[in-house]
Amino acid sequence: MEQFDGLCVQDCERCPELVDSRSRIVNGVGPEDADLLFVGEGPGKNEDEQGEPFVGRSGTVLDDALSEAGVLREEVRITNCVRCRPPENRDPTKEELANCRGYLDSEIAAVEPVVVVTLGKVPSEHLLERSVGITGEAGDIVETRFGERSQRVLLSVHPAATLYDRSQRETFFETIAEAVDLTGLGGGGNGQSRLGDY
Repeated sequence: MEQFDGLCVQDCERCPELVDSRSRIVNGVGPEDADLLFVGEGPGKNEDEQGEPFVGRSGTVLDDALSEAGVLREEVRITNCVRCRPPENRDPTKEELANCRGYLDSEIAAVEPVVVVTLGKVPSEHLLERSVGITGEAGDIVETRFGERSQRVLLSVHPAATLYDRSQRETFFETIAEAVDLTGLGGGGNGQSRLGDY
């Protein structure tokens, strides 16, 4: 018996393997009318334990990038393609992504963000429904459609990439700063606002 209010999934058993590996369903967090919506792949161990997306090491990198761009985590919405932790942190299967897609589409429609930022290859390919070379396409803005709605999507490397490859850090921070500028959240939207903060 599925229970879903457009933003939060209370109960879902569509993916037997994920039901077995999760301790809880991890829904998106942040304002229900956020201008900026981040979409990751799926919950990891920390997220499954705490019930919130991006609370582990990757979340710290995301928080740092947001802070540097002049935005608090509480001002943005963060969600995932799948809401249950895949076993051994494997990538979600195509079937699992498809099973959860309606929830994600409903969340995007309810929030109506100015910009959706995909964090990594899996969410980028999932939302654009095509192959993505994320290191080459990071920072690209793509106009796409979700149902009747046109949506700007900004592609980004996953914050975890910055932990394993320091050269990705600058790319990631620049992409997050670009996302903040596009929404005007950082305090002016001209890229100059951050300079006065430090």
